[in-house]
Amino acid sequence: MTISVWRYSHLVLAVSSFLLLTLASTTGIILAFEPVSQKIQPYRVDTISQLTLAQTLPVLKKSYTEISELSVDANQFVQIKGSDADGKNLTAYIDPQTGKILGIPTKQSEFFQWVTALHRSLFLHEAGRFFIGLTAFLLLLITVSGTMLIIQRQRGVKRFFTRIVRDNFAQYYHVVLGRLSLIPIFVIALSGTYLSLARFGLVGEDKVSPKIDFDAIQSKPERKLADFSVFKNTRLADVQTIEFPFSEDVEDYYTLKLKDRELTVNQITGDILSENRYPAAVLLTNLSLDLHTGRTSAIWAIILAVASGNILFFIYSGFAITWKRRANRVKNKYSADESRFIILVGSENGSTFRFAQAIHQQLIKQGEKTFLTEFNNYTVFPKAEYLIALTATYGLGEAPTNAQKFAALVEKYPQPQPVRYSVLGFGSHAYPDFCQFAFEVNQVLAGQPWAVPLVDIHTVNDRSPEDFGLWAEAWSQQADRPMPVSSDLLKGPVSRFETLTVTNNTRTEQSDGTFLIRLRARRRRSVTSGDLLAIYPANDHRERLYSIGVLEKELQLSVRLHPGGLGSGFLHELTPGETIRARVVSNDHFHFPQNAPVVVMIANGTGIAPFLGMISQNKQQIPCHLYCGFRQSASFDSYRNFLEASQTTQKLTSLHVAYSREGDRQYVSSLIAHDAEFIANALMMKGVVMICGSLAMQKDVIDLLETICQTKLGKSVSVYQSHSQILMDCY
Repeated sequence: MTISVWRYSHLVLAVSSFLLLTLASTTGIILAFEPVSQKIQPYRVDTISQLTLAQTLPVLKKSYTEISELSVDANQFVQIKGSDADGKNLTAYIDPQTGKILGIPTKQSEFFQWVTALHRSLFLHEAGRFFIGLTAFLLLLITVSGTMLIIQRQRGVKRFFTRIVRDNFAQYYHVVLGRLSLIPIFVIALSGTYLSLARFGLVGEDKVSPKIDFDAIQSKPERKLADFSVFKNTRLADVQTIEFPFSEDVEDYYTLKLKDRELTVNQITGDILSENRYPAAVLLTNLSLDLHTGRTSAIWAIILAVASGNILFFIYSGFAITWKRRANRVKNKYSADESRFIILVGSENGSTFRFAQAIHQQLIKQGEKTFLTEFNNYTVFPKAEYLIALTATYGLGEAPTNAQKFAALVEKYPQPQPVRYSVLGFGSHAYPDFCQFAFEVNQVLAGQPWAVPLVDIHTVNDRSPEDFGLWAEAWSQQADRPMPVSSDLLKGPVSRFETLTVTNNTRTEQSDGTFLIRLRARRRRSVTSGDLLAIYPANDHRERLYSIGVLEKELQLSVRLHPGGLGSGFLHELTPGETIRARVVSNDHFHFPQNAPVVVMIANGTGIAPFLGMISQNKQQIPCHLYCGFRQSASFDSYRNFLEASQTTQKLTSLHVAYSREGDRQYVSSLIAHDAEFIANALMMKGVVMICGSLAMQKDVIDLLETICQTKLGKSVSVYQSHSQILMDCY
């Protein structure tokens, strides 16, 4: 059964019952205080759980001339009915050890009587009892459907009580309090349903009347009450009522109604005349009444009151969540057929729409025609040039409800023109399968002939403003248009500009050659290989990002000189001693994994830059294997000495190089295919594969890894991507 069925069922049940649930919960909170108020009355004797009838009844017989009935209520107050020394009728709470009167029972207060009647029947008698019973049953179904939703959200039963990613107030506490209140609310619903069934006679609870053979009743041997075996073995706390004999005639007897049976006892000999066990239905009815009212425990009564209060909160928060989802309905200024920018959103609770709307509004402000819709509304977009896909992941790496049809729709509706796409995944590292559906979306799009990757897939952990800002910067650079993000959306600290001094620049005489440039910051700051350096060559909004390798406490960039390139041309002309102002952008998802048993690095061209720094900093000598591809051996010469030296110091375990324009003319993917068994074993033993370079290379390598994972490991590559075993930073 899909998550949508549980969600819609949960919503329909809540909507159909919220009025009566509100009433029942409110009165339930009030009634929970009645047993608490009774428990504080001074009528209970602490030793009642140890006293037997053999100890109690003789004392009472001496203290009172006539007793017709003794009862022990849910509060374990002992009450007798009979006559006092003056022959007057007496009903009183007594001390069963001494027979002393502790107090006189009072009627239930009119207020509690009124609330009880409202809670049970809405003042509508049997019709009202039916509606209340139906409400209890609906609450039971709501509890079950809510439990299934939490299991889906938490990615399985075993993770039911693990950390919850904080959404908005209503969403977060709807789940948190739902988990904490699950058992008491389930008990309330189940017991209420059963009591209603019992009330309408739908569960059999007929008690069997005692059958006594009066001809077999013995009058000898005569025993004292204290010597009756049955009284010695029966605790007073197990008694509901005792009916005393009307006379001293042998045919009059004691009737003991215990919690699980009814006994008749010869008043002279103490013999048991009959014993009838109550049917299971009777026991379940009594248990349901105890659990539903909290009459036997003040602590349980308070828990019921809190649970009832939580039901009221769930009614509020549930409608708040629903209202928020409805508020996320998209209002587009332009139609899908005329828009250049298409924004697709996959979201289960609506939070991803906030980021999509921010992008949508920024593009509209720039005069662009943009269309925002859900994944399930994907179709042919005749004028689309850019596709931005933002999606969360739900359940065990599954698609959100509004994105479940996406893969089929992509196959059904190919775009008639090339479209540059970007995928942004939202999730939390607190859960397994981090952003798995986003990786699957990226795979689906990468397999389409019309789809051209604009930037590498990005992920956002816990709706991190920094993670989202990193994607916005990368997208802005490749699309060559500003993507400022509002301060309301990004509340993280703004990175400060650094003044960096050029310490070395190898330059190149080739128009498309590669050069290395080193920079040193004036002040120390935390920079890690894999982070990005943002430069502004023209001192305007145009930003260029470069992967950083940290070597000898300096930042090293590996740059290909593009004819007329804004960023590469600017960096190429810098000379030692010159300074530039730039920003260091944290890129946490692409840092060297310190706890991995093995690391496989895959790069082409200047994508090798961050790996040089990671290898340099691999002081723990974690097994590290580098697969890199270049056009020709001259392109590799800039890195050869460093990498060969790193092998000597065991910071680099193995080196594999492919040249695409000389020798055997191989690409780096050819090296991966040759070592497929090794790559599969690395992933199986929780190793990490890191990919940096061009998007074209990334596509080929990921396609190859998909084949390796499917054939040798029986899983999709997206599984390993979502578990942070395949890390990518491509451009």
